[in-house]
Amino acid sequence: MAVAALEIVGLCLGVIGLIGTTSVTGMPQWRVTAFIESNIVVFETIWEGLWMNCIRHANIRMQCKVYDSLLALTPDLQAARGLMCVAVILTLLAVLIAIVGMQCTQCAGDNERMKGYIVLAAGIIFILAGILVLIPVSWTGNNIIRDFYNPLVNTAQKRELGEALYLGWATAAVLIAGGAILCCACCCVKEENRPYSYSPQLATYTSHQISRKTASTYSKSQYV
Repeated sequence: MAVAALEIVGLCLGVIGLIGTTSVTGMPQWRVTAFIESNIVVFETIWEGLWMNCIRHANIRMQCKVYDSLLALTPDLQAARGLMCVAVILTLLAVLIAIVGMQCTQCAGDNERMKGYIVLAAGIIFILAGILVLIPVSWTGNNIIRDFYNPLVNTAQKRELGEALYLGWATAAVLIAGGAILCCACCCVKEENRPYSYSPQLATYTSHQISRKTASTYSKSQYV
């Protein structure tokens, strides 16, 4: 029962991670306008994402334009595109594998050991997907902070951390936690299914000792 509960919790975290990974990949708020020094045009906000640029005018309307060329992106955003797409695919694959290996499903039959290995594979893939999400998010955040405090960068070109980065860090933590829980569930399955060792020699020796004690007690009672 405890194993099934762990599997359900891990799967739920994995589904949440899948939703978060997909959202982070599509959100344009990776880099947002920094309103510092003379850059006080507060009625216009610029968002830079993996796939498009968006300009929001005074919370009234928003215009977005898809990037014309992949080569026009910075190296961190180019790498982030590939890593985030791979993370989405891995997370979706891990969710499907976890469903197959759960104890409450019959997709893998009644072989508990096989189901445990399937759940373990799903947990490892979840952890790998969380690392893949963490890498581009942290890389982009580091570049934003570095450029923000670089005096050689023009003020108008400086950006701040967008909402997508914070959501990406939370998503990575959820995926890693879900994968760890599924791995723990696999270990619990192995503990429950571990066979007990039976030693015929120990059993024979114990029964022989009991018979000797019984015979000794019986012989003493005859003398009385």
